[in-house]
Amino acid sequence: MRTILLVEDEEAIARVLAAYLKRAGFAVERAADGEEAMRLFDAAAPELVLLDVMMPVVDGWEVLRRIREKSSCPIIMLTAKGDIHDMLDGLNRGADDYMAKPFVPEEVVARVNAVLRRPVRWLEGREVRMFGSLSVDFAARRVCLNGAELPLSPRDMSVLLFLAEYPNRTFTREQLIEQIWGIDYDGSDRAVDLSIKRLRQALSHWPTAEGEIRTLRGTGYQFWVGE
Repeated sequence: MRTILLVEDEEAIARVLAAYLKRAGFAVERAADGEEAMRLFDAAAPELVLLDVMMPVVDGWEVLRRIREKSSCPIIMLTAKGDIHDMLDGLNRGADDYMAKPFVPEEVVARVNAVLRRPVRWLEGREVRMFGSLSVDFAARRVCLNGAELPLSPRDMSVLLFLAEYPNRTFTREQLIEQIWGIDYDGSDRAVDLSIKRLRQALSHWPTAEGEIRTLRGTGYQFWVGE
């Protein structure tokens, strides 16, 4: 049985969501604050985290940061803030989805199932690979150029790790969206273009003889590496 970690300090909301998730076949671990959430995350190894933003002791943003330091476990943020800037902020910090209150429990269960249907993450069990002076640590989600770690956002890191997993192979924008963010992604397809632009800036000192991110006009993007 797949385990969901539900982090919500409002008892009424937590009780209803837990009941619907259990009815859908999930085991549910509940936490009412950020510190308890981290203890349960380490102990229960959940398949997905439903994470409220506004909580006592440690808020949801900090819990998100701590989890992303060590895991790619899917995270859906739950918050009373419905502003588009808050949603984008959550996604850019590494959340997989975002739901604004009030919501109906059936929708939450549907979102959980949708996120869990996304492709199995390619990061598990991968080794460090070297592309000339560029090292890519798939498990730790770390990329270093000449020994210095590149400060990439979670979204840009996901794009680079996926492309680096398949060097010299071309992917369309649509394929990248489906493989990295899932078929249920409903944001702008410009997200891929912007990530590629930022990655090129971050890799500007990587010698082109060793590799580069190429755009094949009318086809897609490629993590090209030399022989």
